[in-house]
Parts: sequence; C-alpha cells; structure tokens
Amino acid sequence: MLWTWIETLSADYSEPMSSTEPTHEESATIDLDAIERDLADVEMALSRLDAGTYWVDEITGQPLPDAVLEANPLARRNPA
Repeated sequence: MLWTWIETLSADYSEPMSSTEPTHEESATIDLDAIERDLADVEMALSRLDAGTYWVDEITGQPLPDAVLEANPLARRNPA
C-alpha cells in the first residue's frame, strides 16, 4: 500500500511533460516546496514503518483503520 503510493508519487515527478504542458521556460515556478513536503511525509511514513508505529495514530496511540491508510498511506492520525 505505502510502496504503491510511493511509486505513484515518484512517477508523477519523473514523467516527461506532455506537449500541452508549459515548458520549463514557460512555467512560472516548479513547486519545490510541495515536492519537499511530499518527500518529508514519505520519509516519516518509512520511519514509522521501521519503528513499527505505521499502523498507530501518533496522538491517541489507537490503531489506524485500514481504510484510512488505504485512502492516504501517509496518514499519521485518524481523521474521524
């Protein structure tokens, strides 16, 4: 689940732009902040996976429902 999401995210950043997308020169800016946030979230999820806490709400300590992690593999809290 997490690995599939990471592969999808990676593909999003590595796919060449289509001819309908602006070129680098035409693009106002590349959102490096968003890329850095995504990377930080992935690194946090991997750290939690290594620590065995990936499936646990980091505030309440309660298990995160599978549906929450399926919807957002980087979830750290249960939104419910």
